[in-house]
Amino acid sequence: MYITKYWGDFIGGSDDSLSLVEFLDDLNKEEITLKEIFTGIGLDRQNMDFRQTVENLGFINSTGLEMDFYYAIDVVTDLAAILLECKISGHVNLRELDDNEDAKNRCIRVVATEEEYTGIKVALEDFVKDPKSYDIYEMVGDDIIEMAEIVKELRKDLLQYEL
Repeated sequence: MYITKYWGDFIGGSDDSLSLVEFLDDLNKEEITLKEIFTGIGLDRQNMDFRQTVENLGFINSTGLEMDFYYAIDVVTDLAAILLECKISGHVNLRELDDNEDAKNRCIRVVATEEEYTGIKVALEDFVKDPKSYDIYEMVGDDIIEMAEIVKELRKDLLQYEL
């Protein structure tokens, strides 16, 4: 998996990441649009401003369990990495995104319009420029600078693999 260099602590390593993988699995689709994801978990209410997370960001899974997302930018960075993997490999295996041995071994493809793809890159750039203005700073503290460096590299990779 190409994004292994990113997927770990700051990207792909949070409760939000696990909830995102569960959401993607719960859709039970091979191809998923970024719009479906944004609408399904409430990211569309952020109006592409991910500094402060809106209330009730989450979904109810197929078993009726309510899953919350705590930091919008956390989900966006995870989605950026997943989009990158899908651009390079054509898909991503959900099992590779989740350390849980019970995770489904199923490939999905997340697709985005050019406008959505650009919006993600702009959001990443904003985070890199001023990471301490994001609500996730309250959780990661000064490690946010390291996170911003990783996001900067991820964004650079996304730019390299334009639509």
